[in-house]
Amino acid sequence: MIRSVVIVGGGTAGWMTASYLKAAFADRIDVTLVESAQVKRIGVGEATFSTLRHFFDYLGLDEADWLPKCAGGYKLGIRFENWSRQGEHFYHPFERLRTVQGFSLADWWLALGDRSKPFDRSCFITSALCEAKRAPRLMDGSLFVSGLDGDLAKSTLDEQRAQFPYAYHFDADEVARYLAGYATRLGAKHVVDNVEHVEQDSRGWISHVRTTSHGDIAGELFIDCTGFRGLLINKTLGAKFRSFQDVLPNNRAVALRVPREEATDMAPYTTATAMSAGWRWTIPLFRRNGTGYVYSDEFITPDEAEQELRAAVAPGMDELEANHIRMRIGRNEESWVRNCVAIGLSSAFVEPLESTGIFFIQHAIEQLVKHFPDRRWDPRQIAAYNTRVAHAVDGVKEFLVLHYKAAQREDTPYWKEAKLRAMPEGLRERMALAETRLLDEETIYPHYHGFESYSWNTMNLGLGHVPRTAQPAIQHIDAGRARAEFARLRAEAKEMVATLPSCYEYLAGINN
Repeated sequence: MIRSVVIVGGGTAGWMTASYLKAAFADRIDVTLVESAQVKRIGVGEATFSTLRHFFDYLGLDEADWLPKCAGGYKLGIRFENWSRQGEHFYHPFERLRTVQGFSLADWWLALGDRSKPFDRSCFITSALCEAKRAPRLMDGSLFVSGLDGDLAKSTLDEQRAQFPYAYHFDADEVARYLAGYATRLGAKHVVDNVEHVEQDSRGWISHVRTTSHGDIAGELFIDCTGFRGLLINKTLGAKFRSFQDVLPNNRAVALRVPREEATDMAPYTTATAMSAGWRWTIPLFRRNGTGYVYSDEFITPDEAEQELRAAVAPGMDELEANHIRMRIGRNEESWVRNCVAIGLSSAFVEPLESTGIFFIQHAIEQLVKHFPDRRWDPRQIAAYNTRVAHAVDGVKEFLVLHYKAAQREDTPYWKEAKLRAMPEGLRERMALAETRLLDEETIYPHYHGFESYSWNTMNLGLGHVPRTAQPAIQHIDAGRARAEFARLRAEAKEMVATLPSCYEYLAGINN
């Protein structure tokens, strides 16, 4: 039985891992987290996936307690601006499509041919809530969708059958601090020190890490949360890294923390705005906006990117400090090597276009608990873990490439080149199929990666990659029920907009 786990590196990845392991195994394992006070945290992931609710539920943490302490806000989806044409936008919400007589509302939207409203605002209630900047909860705390707010029974990502209707925005450093308090209360040991050397035994397995002031820290299982450095997994154990630069060339970001001009004007969505050589995120926190420019340095220099970002979001605010980040895009061929598991940026990262950084952390932690080793170190368990992690990352990679291939922009060298890049295996076939019909669960990327067919179809339709015709079979079905469902959806959306508080109003209530 494995009894001692050493996590090297703090931040969101380290403290999410420590918290989850202590919640899962309590005193049956010892967890020690070693982090340097001198290593600057990247803080990737102020925006998240709707599945993060399951993580906090597993820990038994109440949203009304942790969210205000982390400058948090709500995220009902992502608003894509200027990806096809200047001035146009659409939403990718956390909402499955309704079904009428065996066909989704997206199929019926195509069949009925009414383009007076865009696809997303015709088929999703959430789009109306985003437009009106509404919170997903009433002032009494009740959720706007009934039946989804109960105990999730410590279930994990790939076991979910319901789509939770929102995710979170938060200050990632504050979340790390909050979870550090949680994990240490459960008995995790926190060592603030520099790791000077990683020692290996005669087999090449890690035996201990040598620190500056605390000597040797031994363990049986080591978890690498050292970020893009990959101190244990890459530098010590030599795990090979598979770059995604051929299909996702964005390799840098520059970020700013920008005061919001009107504090109360708080959107419940992340915004992804197309720029000349990449795209810009805007993430509303309770008291400020986090914003940044993800770009390829083949097309623009870091200084030029910073100036383009400042001109767009912070003109005249020269005092704001810019944080320049060099990103390693891709994944390790194996994230578990010998007795070391890499979680977070040391394992895999793709650009944060769909807010998957923390999703990858959560998925990896859950899979580690499911495949937790004993002293036999069964290679089949390790291989199964590596396969599941690789599938999730590769599926997201393919989904992100779709964003660029389906986008209609060709106004700069960057966007022209996006159409010429290589495609991951399978995506070409899927995009060809999407010209004739909407994708379903059988025709999207075939392994769990967090995105369902409605997400793939939302991006295709939102970006203008629309099937030439509706499904032939739908022409033989009376459209009366579908028209009634569209009318019902519009009425429900109107009522919710009138009833729900603004995002800021609700959050001000729980912050006070």
